[in-house]
Amino acid sequence: MFGIAPKSYKLIMYAISEFEEIEKASIYGSRAIGNFKQGSDIDIVLFGKKITQEIVLKLKVKLEHDLPIPYFFDLTHYESISNLELKNHIDSHGKIFYPSTT
Repeated sequence: MFGIAPKSYKLIMYAISEFEEIEKASIYGSRAIGNFKQGSDIDIVLFGKKITQEIVLKLKVKLEHDLPIPYFFDLTHYESISNLELKNHIDSHGKIFYPSTT
């Protein structure tokens, strides 16, 4: 899914689930559009009014350092985005993957 190995995808879901403040998460950027390359980072936007910058940083550390996931991550808190172009891109191309719809 999104060019992410199944084991890594499950670990990403697990990591996000540890933060009750995260209500949902979407993948956006090249992985959502489908034009990613093998080394592309994973752009994730997090939704939830109770999310703080500290939570975003803790999740990033968990994903990039604590868990055996071979990707880099760009994490963004949706409610903190001031760039309207980025918000429009996320609204148009973002793919909700958490909570799981399957």
